[in-house]
Amino acid sequence: MTIDNIFKESNSPDEFTFNRQVVEVFDDMLERSIPCYHQATGMICTLLNHFCCHGDTVYDLGCSTGTTLLELAHQLSDMNLSFVGLDSSEPMIDKAELKAKMLSRKPDVRFQKIDIIDAELNECGAVLLNYTLQFLRPPARPHFLKKIYNALKPGGILIVCEKIISHRPVINRAYINLYLDFKRSQGYSETEIAKKRESLENVLVPFSIHENLDLLKESGFSETESFFQWFNFVSFISVKKITTMASHPKSTSCGA
Repeated sequence: MTIDNIFKESNSPDEFTFNRQVVEVFDDMLERSIPCYHQATGMICTLLNHFCCHGDTVYDLGCSTGTTLLELAHQLSDMNLSFVGLDSSEPMIDKAELKAKMLSRKPDVRFQKIDIIDAELNECGAVLLNYTLQFLRPPARPHFLKKIYNALKPGGILIVCEKIISHRPVINRAYINLYLDFKRSQGYSETEIAKKRESLENVLVPFSIHENLDLLKESGFSETESFFQWFNFVSFISVKKITTMASHPKSTSCGA
């Protein structure tokens, strides 16, 4: 795994883009920039195992280099799920397909280069938005989430992992400082931290927890909860409501 030194360089980008330079260091960037990244992935795996049915399709929208999707495919191999990763960055998709080939995961995992805003989704059991929604323009988010809601089968789930803000200034400042401490502990210098933050200005637009919950509710998801939080990083699960009462999601959606 190539070490992320992008913002150490004198010619570091003014605006963050998912180009080939970023792709080569992206896995290291994820691990050093997102607290508890692997723990959250493990929890996502557990939720998919609980809510998905054998043979379901799982979409990862904004799949980047495919790391999460390939790990889920490995851990859930006995469920015969179909995993589809979509991303608008050609370098990301190239890297994801190379990983899938090296891991012999091609039969049950496929990747496609497409703008996720324009992608047509088939009926599916789960959709993942791992640190993706925050990069979409806020006006585009409601329609995008409504499209996901319509594609999910009853009992299907949407998982959203996001960086968030707090509208309570004292708490928000504390969260920012704690996150800066985390990045320092991962070996990033003050210069790297400052340059990356500037490059993400107006590119990554985070919402608060309540704004995300309202957005999901307005998109049709009446059942949403957070299942993990590390200060200013939160993971949500939304379930598409099942019309008939059932004590367990699989008893209705899977015909058990």
